[in-house]
Amino acid sequence: MLKQYRSFATPKSRALVPVERIASRILLIRGQRVLLDSDLAALYRVSTGRLNEQVKRNKRRFPPDFRFQLTGHETRNLTSQFAISSHGYGGRRHRPYVFTEHGAVMLASVLNSPVTVQASIEVVRAFVKLREFLGAHKKLALKLVQLENRIQEHDEEIAALFEAIRQLMRPPEKPNRRIGFHS
Repeated sequence: MLKQYRSFATPKSRALVPVERIASRILLIRGQRVLLDSDLAALYRVSTGRLNEQVKRNKRRFPPDFRFQLTGHETRNLTSQFAISSHGYGGRRHRPYVFTEHGAVMLASVLNSPVTVQASIEVVRAFVKLREFLGAHKKLALKLVQLENRIQEHDEEIAALFEAIRQLMRPPEKPNRRIGFHS
């Protein structure tokens, strides 16, 4: 059973799992932020099999932009990165499904229990927090690029200034012709 944690979003509500823990499970796959079916099953306190069974019974509620199955290559990458049990050792026998934010909320409505409703609220908060975090990083990255451009402009101006100083420091060239009266 999961411990009760105080939510960071609203002080009076009780969260099943901290938003930060959920946010740490969000993956970027095929350009979308998603959660694994096994992570959602643990969060919603159901088995992964039961979760996927309910999804299959309600296929119309889960279009491809809500849920998709990982390819063999993506599954192998996850297995090597996150220590998901391999096929031969009592682990998963099918490639995992992943759910976008909308799919996770729809899943909570399909499972329809008080735990899943509360957990889906925390999932939405985690996705929102991640979006805010990434938005802040984009602003910071933009400011760094602007600063870098300013410094680069100053570097060019300083380099031009040093070149002018070097030219002034060079000794004058000797003229090739003689000065004075020539016969």
